[in-house]
Amino acid sequence: MRKKFIAGNWKMNMDRAGAVTLAEAIVKKAGDFPGVDVALCPPFVYLEAVQKVRLGSPVALGAQNVYHEAKGAFTGEISPGMLRDVGCKYVILGHSERRDIFHESSADVNKKLHAVLAAGLSPIVCVGEHLNEREGGQTMDIIREQFAGSFSGLTAEQMQKTTIAYEPVWAIGTGKVATPEQAEQVHADLRKLIEVRYNAEVASAVRIQYGGSVKASNAGELMAQPDIDGALVGGASLVADDFLGIIAGCR
Repeated sequence: MRKKFIAGNWKMNMDRAGAVTLAEAIVKKAGDFPGVDVALCPPFVYLEAVQKVRLGSPVALGAQNVYHEAKGAFTGEISPGMLRDVGCKYVILGHSERRDIFHESSADVNKKLHAVLAAGLSPIVCVGEHLNEREGGQTMDIIREQFAGSFSGLTAEQMQKTTIAYEPVWAIGTGKVATPEQAEQVHADLRKLIEVRYNAEVASAVRIQYGGSVKASNAGELMAQPDIDGALVGGASLVADDFLGIIAGCR
């Protein structure tokens, strides 16, 4: 049985005091949900502050991005080893905002994925289609293309250490949400892609989160779907009660 996994992507939000206050509120209640893995992914500059709050708790620390090189003359970049050094367990890769705004390709994501796994960190790799692609019936064409490029060269063991986040781009920050049935269909198709490449055992082990305007009011219905293993939460992760409500929806 795959354990549900809820991760909060704070994006470029918060100041230091707000980050600490939010982390404290979540850490205080996270122990009430032992059946759910929880991670907080603050901006780089607040990683250490949040790490101090979460120490000794079941809440894990994650980063929102990384560079694929271990060290060197790469001004402004952060390596996997640096993230591990400040206490990170997870790293988000290939979020649609990275793909769209910063023009990261699936090949770029793949380089980062291999670097993250080599450093002993756990990646959360995002895939998802735009509205015009869904309306044009291209959803699974896009997902297959992103899956092939982003996960190229992974062994079965590495694949099982990787979380996938299906985030329909048209549902991120828009208030629109894929219906539970729409989300489940893509999750099931993703699991089939994994099975075809590897085998049924690997496919059944990989956790696939849903992301896109997830909130406490719809979390329970989404989490009840057989192939949805949690959520990568954006806006609702910035309010402790909202985020905790999503975690509670996993029960």
